[in-house]
Amino acid sequence: MPTNHVSESHFTAPSGPLAIAAALAARLATTAVARDHAGGHAAEERQSIRDSGFLTLSIPVEFGGQGADWPTIFQVIRILARADSALAHVFAFHHLQLAGVMLYGNHEQQRRLYTDTVERRLFWGNALNPLDRRTVATASGDGFRIDGIKSFSSGSVGSDLLTISAWDAVTQTALIGVVPTRAPGVQVEPDWDAFGQRQTDSGNVHFTNVSLPRDQVLQLPGVAATPQATLRSQIAQLIMTNLYLGIAEGAFEAARAYVGSEARPWFASGVDEAADDPLLQHRFGELWLLLAPAEALADRAAGTLEQAWQRGALLTASGRGQVAIDVATAKCLAHRASIEISSQIFELMGARATSQRYGFDRFWRNARVHTLHDPIDYKLRDLGRHALDGTVPEPTAYS
Repeated sequence: MPTNHVSESHFTAPSGPLAIAAALAARLATTAVARDHAGGHAAEERQSIRDSGFLTLSIPVEFGGQGADWPTIFQVIRILARADSALAHVFAFHHLQLAGVMLYGNHEQQRRLYTDTVERRLFWGNALNPLDRRTVATASGDGFRIDGIKSFSSGSVGSDLLTISAWDAVTQTALIGVVPTRAPGVQVEPDWDAFGQRQTDSGNVHFTNVSLPRDQVLQLPGVAATPQATLRSQIAQLIMTNLYLGIAEGAFEAARAYVGSEARPWFASGVDEAADDPLLQHRFGELWLLLAPAEALADRAAGTLEQAWQRGALLTASGRGQVAIDVATAKCLAHRASIEISSQIFELMGARATSQRYGFDRFWRNARVHTLHDPIDYKLRDLGRHALDGTVPEPTAYS
């Protein structure tokens, strides 16, 4: 991992987003194993993300943000995920919510929410799980009343604002809105207990008679989504892709460093250093052939997404479809790379590498949990259809 010096409370030494990301990743790496064992809420580390200035990375310059493009944002996510994929997930989902403001909100909402985020250094969380319809919206005055539960609410613990979806029985569609995390009637449960991604703060959020004023509604019920608006799912899918890649890269680097410094050669290898074993070299070559193409395809997909993002309201359905194909291709390969590399590294490092003090198992556990976000088989089906007859995926919250 990078070894840039990081001050105790600020990240002023490095310049540029990737250098700052490397410094922040180095900081997160120093406690990653211990925090993975402990689970729970990483309050101090989330404060480090605030202090880095990265909460404004994707906000347009006109609203006081840094205006980074999507390829840069995804590179930052990947760098952070090499060290700590749980905190990288929280960071990435913050920017997913901010993207929703641009895709769904009007200019006044964008100005108000973005400016407020910049000035108050607000951290956004997610309560927009589209498959969980237990949260319902009821028209009430000049707005809605929100009641119910949302699961898999990544980043909700310790957040300042939540993007929510709520089912409207009248239109049989969902609205999308923004609610302060500490608003009356909002209860965030720190009950995430998966065996991987343990500090993503992805538990349940309960809503009891929560007021949602109309000016906090980004998308009203019954409104048909434009090709531009449906880019949110593609941003989410490419976030997953780069989280998987960061895990794969982190596992690969951990194994490379361990073999070079601590692993012992097998007695039948005829070499004095494990790194000189031709069978180990062969296996590292095989892992590299999983990793390198996945990185290239992820970068290509980020470029395709950025082009579509820049098209704005002029984005066509076919243009959006090409984004979906490139993202699905990259995600499937990153999925395989993360699972295979994080599992196979133990065969290359040997039995001593399974000691808990190293925490190498966290790479596999994080990959295994995270790659269950949505079934890879449906991505492969979409790619197969496209290969056979040119069909592009139907826009959904996952495709």
